[in-house]
Amino acid sequence: MRFCPSCGAAVELRRPEGDDRDRHVCTACGTVHYHNPKIVVGSVCTLGDRLLLCRRAIPPRAGFWTIPAGYLELGETAEEGARREAWEEARARIEIQGLLAVYSVKRIDQVQLLYRARLLDENVAPGPESLEVRLVGWSEIPWDSLAFPTVDWILRRALELRGLPWPQAVASNPEERQPEPIPGEGAI
Repeated sequence: MRFCPSCGAAVELRRPEGDDRDRHVCTACGTVHYHNPKIVVGSVCTLGDRLLLCRRAIPPRAGFWTIPAGYLELGETAEEGARREAWEEARARIEIQGLLAVYSVKRIDQVQLLYRARLLDENVAPGPESLEVRLVGWSEIPWDSLAFPTVDWILRRALELRGLPWPQAVASNPEERQPEPIPGEGAI
């Protein structure tokens, strides 16, 4: 980062008072610009004994298989993001059933929230980021052609938990409500 998105002035890398690491700080307005991990949301979508896989049309790892997943957008819950990604990548309508895993991928600064979901119907089709989509049996997973380590991890986790009661963890805010802001406190 070279310039402040708030005022356009130059930023410098320095340690703000009371902080434990260097941050980008605006030389004019003093805004501290924090760089935090990206949040990825996705789902293992099943219909009966089959699951949905998408073959990537875009880098990185174009041509390899994945689950529908991508970056969480501002203004949406993690569950809404997982549903949006399933639609964007596979034109799939899904019902989130529970959280399967949370992975912290330090080397690429990501936190991944991956859900178990039920396909509402088998009408799926490639979206703009997928070359093809398939409903496959668990024994048909192309383990040697998966796009990312976390796809391997989550499919193995889903396979382990197959047939167990759900949800294993809370998958949304109670009654889909967002927590009310505490007066006088900023974002965490």
